[in-house]
Amino acid sequence: MRNLVMSVIGDDRPGLVSALSDAVSANGGNWERSQLAQLAGKFAGIVVVAVPQDRSGELIDAVTNLEGLLEVVVHSAGASVARAGDWSSLTIGVLGNDRPGIVHELSAALSASGVTIEKMITGTRDAPMAGGMLFEAQLDVLVPPDADVATIRADLERIADELLVDLGIDGA
Repeated sequence: MRNLVMSVIGDDRPGLVSALSDAVSANGGNWERSQLAQLAGKFAGIVVVAVPQDRSGELIDAVTNLEGLLEVVVHSAGASVARAGDWSSLTIGVLGNDRPGIVHELSAALSASGVTIEKMITGTRDAPMAGGMLFEAQLDVLVPPDADVATIRADLERIADELLVDLGIDGA
């Protein structure tokens, strides 16, 4: 079997997932994992598909020719990353007034400590009482064994104070 990672985007409308899954199924593929969402009028996401090696060319042709529906880019899946040592996990929640730079500040601090982001979901919504927009994020991260979790927490709390956002950290 060959694993393929497909990035998909198109104007949001009914039937997009059906058209993509039809192409995958008709060409011997198995839809294994996905994260799909409607964002700013577009439907976008990532899909992991397994397909017999001898059918992969047909599947790639089928999904990349969904003209008028979706733009699909197909990549061969990479090998899983082997992590030495005992990595710990953290879940980080952020909520506060939206402003430019929140993701940049948080991701820079995490990267400086060698932390890897496994999953990140962000969004904005109306602030119910104060007006304006609220920014919210949830990050699932892995902390390397040689990193000091207390230092990472302190760095994130300092940034949260500077950005005037609420921060929650669970784990480790």
